[in-house]
Amino acid sequence: MPNDFITRHLGEPPDAIAPDGSEVRLLAATQRGSMAQFSLPTGRISVAVCHRTVEELWYFTSGSGKLWRKLNSAEETIDIHPGVSISIPVGTHFQFRCDGPVSLQAIGVTMPPWPGMNEAFVVAGIWKTSV
Repeated sequence: MPNDFITRHLGEPPDAIAPDGSEVRLLAATQRGSMAQFSLPTGRISVAVCHRTVEELWYFTSGSGKLWRKLNSAEETIDIHPGVSISIPVGTHFQFRCDGPVSLQAIGVTMPPWPGMNEAFVVAGIWKTSV
């Protein structure tokens, strides 16, 4: 019987750069979901993107800034900082920025697991990108 337990330690160098420009450090993943840490350096603004097929849940662990998201006629810009948790439903346009003195970091869960770089496409955001 194969071992179904997964253990993954957070690495120092990023495993990838996300389509939005943030650094990605991969964490545990299964057939139904994947988890990663995202990091955006201070003073940076992500590329605005939209996901084709996945939804995500994020929990901010460090830094502060703002997050914009829009889905159909619903649109909002919120303050983000440690302790804030957000959802990004399939088809949501979103963009985020790091305004504080330390990098903005979040743990994200993607359902189903992240299928690859073609999952996200660039959309018009509300801030000028700086990554």
